[in-house]
Amino acid sequence: MRLFLQIITTLVIVAYPLAVYFGLQYLPPGYIALLLCVLLLTRMIVTKQQVRAMVLPLIVGIGLTGTSFIAKRNDWLLYYPVVINLSLLSLFSYSLVFGPSMIERLARIKEPDLPDSAIEYLRTITKLWCGLFVVNGAIAAYTAIATTIEMWTLYNGLIAYVLIGMLLSGEWIYRKFWLKKHD
Repeated sequence: MRLFLQIITTLVIVAYPLAVYFGLQYLPPGYIALLLCVLLLTRMIVTKQQVRAMVLPLIVGIGLTGTSFIAKRNDWLLYYPVVINLSLLSLFSYSLVFGPSMIERLARIKEPDLPDSAIEYLRTITKLWCGLFVVNGAIAAYTAIATTIEMWTLYNGLIAYVLIGMLLSGEWIYRKFWLKKHD
């Protein structure tokens, strides 16, 4: 049951913009906020926060969805992508200050014996990710404040994921070549 709930809550969090869009279209006012609040709360309980860094965005998400339900303010639901980007920016920035960089940590999962020459490269890539989170968070905020729900859903539910996927896959491919060249 725990695995099933983890899968469902992960899918809902990834599909959050679509859930908000369709929930606002087809559910009575406030119900999508309540449903998302319950799912985020379930996510926090079920995962027992294996990734402690994601506790804050879950708590803020629960707060946003819960107060959105209570205040009958569906527009507050649009700010969760901003919260996620700010949280990831904080996490990646923290790793740059206190080390090792986030991308180094992730790279070492697959390749524990990285050469010393890769450390600075991976710090640079972590800075690149920080830049993406700044831009992505700013656009997410703009779409929440100044655009239609359709534009918000398009950006936060598709375009942002494409940008993240492009950086992730492009950097991973480039890293393979870079490591071969610098070994």
